[in-house]
Amino acid sequence: MEVDPDDVLTKEEQIYLLVEAKEKCQRDIKAQLEVKDISCPPEWDGIICWPKGSPGQEVSVPCPDYIYDFNHQGRAYRYCSTYGTWAVALSINKTWANYTECALLFSSESRSREKEVFDRLHLMYTVGYSISLASLIVAVCILSYFKRLHCTRNYIHVHLFTSFICRAVSIFVKDVVLYSSMLPSETEKVREDDFKAGMGPSSGQRTHMVGCKVVVTLFLYFLATNHYWILVEGLYLHSLIFMAFLSNKNYLWVLIIIGWGLPAVFVSVWASVRASLADTQCWDLSAGNMKWIYQVPILAAIVVNFFLFLNIVRVLASKLWGTNTGKLDPRQQYRQLLKSTLVLMPLFGVHYVVFMAMPYTEVSGVLWQIQMHYEMLFNSSQGFFVAFIYCFCNGEVQAEIKKAHFRRSLALDFKQKARATSAAGSCCYGGLASHATTSFSMSLAGRGAGSTQQRGPLLPARASLPGYVPGSFASGHFLPCATQEMSQKACGENMADLTDPNQGHPKLNKELETML
Repeated sequence: MEVDPDDVLTKEEQIYLLVEAKEKCQRDIKAQLEVKDISCPPEWDGIICWPKGSPGQEVSVPCPDYIYDFNHQGRAYRYCSTYGTWAVALSINKTWANYTECALLFSSESRSREKEVFDRLHLMYTVGYSISLASLIVAVCILSYFKRLHCTRNYIHVHLFTSFICRAVSIFVKDVVLYSSMLPSETEKVREDDFKAGMGPSSGQRTHMVGCKVVVTLFLYFLATNHYWILVEGLYLHSLIFMAFLSNKNYLWVLIIIGWGLPAVFVSVWASVRASLADTQCWDLSAGNMKWIYQVPILAAIVVNFFLFLNIVRVLASKLWGTNTGKLDPRQQYRQLLKSTLVLMPLFGVHYVVFMAMPYTEVSGVLWQIQMHYEMLFNSSQGFFVAFIYCFCNGEVQAEIKKAHFRRSLALDFKQKARATSAAGSCCYGGLASHATTSFSMSLAGRGAGSTQQRGPLLPARASLPGYVPGSFASGHFLPCATQEMSQKACGENMADLTDPNQGHPKLNKELETML
C-alpha cells in the first residue's frame, strides 16, 4: 500500500505510516546498540525514533513528517541525565518528552481559527451553489419549454446545465451525509491513542458507511461529468469555427457519450479499485495514488479545454483585426476582444487552470486560504454565470419570452373584451386596446376607427379566438400564427441575420455569433 503523506490521510493510512517508521527505527536502534557507551539508549516511543543522547544534555529531533497533524516546522525534546538515562516525569512515571511545538495545531486557538476558516468557506460555497442551482433550474425549464429553442447548441447547453445541477445537489447531499449527523468526537483529528488502537467499525457504522460510499462515488461521478460537459461545449464551439461537422444533430449522441459515458468508466474503475484495495471509512479521504484514477482524466479535460479556449481567442483576435482594420479605434477592438474572452471564460472553466498544479500540502497558511477562497467562489458560482450568459442574456431566449408574454397578455385582453361585449350586447372594434404593447394598441385602435367608417363587417368570426392577429400585423413578427411557427426551423431562424451576407456559411456564422 502506497500512501502520499502530502495528502489528507485516513486513520488506517496514518497507522500504516507509523508501522513503517517503527520498523525503520528498530533497524537504526539495532545498528546504534552495537557501539557500547554510557549514552542514553536510542528508542522508539510510539511516535518518534529517539537517537542516542549525551549525558547531561537535552536532545531535540524534528517533529516527524509522517504524522499528518503535527507542526512539521517544530521540534520535540528529551533530557538525558548525567547517569545516562532518560529523564522521567514522576507524575505519570513515564519518560519525559516535550511535544509542545509539534502539537501546536492541536491547541484550542489553532482549532478555533481553523473552524472559522472552514465555516466561512462552507458558507461561501453553500450560497454560491444555491444561487447557481436556482438559476440553472430556471434556465433548463426555459430551454426545454420553448420549441423554437430546440437545437443542437441548446441541447448541449441543457446537458451542461443539468451536470451543474447534479454537481450542486451531490455536494449538498454529501455534506448532509458526512458532516451533519457526526458527533464532535468523530470529527477530531487523529491522536496518539488512535495510532495504537486498531478497532474496526461496528455493524451500525458499516451500514452507514455503505450509503456514505455511494454518495461519495456519485459526487465524484457528477464532478467528472460536469468537467466533461464543459469539454463538450468547448469541442462544439471549436468545431463551429474550424470544422463545422458537429452542428448536425446526428453527432449529439457522440457528445452525450463523451459527457455522461466516459466519466462513468473511470469513476467505476476507481470505485472497484478502492473497494478492493483500500476499503476504509467513507472513501471521502484520499487513499494514496488511487485518486489519480479519476483526477488524471479530469485534469486532461481541463488542459484540453484550456488550449481550445486559447485557440478560439486567437482566431477571434485575428478575425477582429482583419475585419475591422481602419474601421474601429484600436481601443474598441481591444474592448470587443476582452468582452468575447470574458464571455468564454466561464464556459471553458478557465479558472480551474490557475491552481491546477498546486497540491493541498497543508491546511493552513495564507496561500492555502487564497487558493481555497478562490476555488470555492468560482467553482460554486460558475453555474450561475453560465446560465446567465448563455440563457438569460441570449437574444433568442429573450425574444421567445417576450412573445410568450405578449401572447398571454393579448389573450387576456380578448377574454376581457369578450366578457364586456357579451354583457353590453354590442361590440366596438375601435375601442379595443392592448396593455401589452402601446404601439401595437395604437395601431390597432387606428385600424378600428377606419373600419367603422366603411360600415363593413367589424371583425371576422375567427378574430374572436385568443391569439388571432390580422395578417398585416403578423408580418411585423409580433405574433406569428401556428402555421408559421411550424414551418420555421428551430433556434431563431426567424431572427434577423446578424452575419455578413458575403460570408459562405451565414447559418453557421449566425450560430457561432449566438454562442459568443
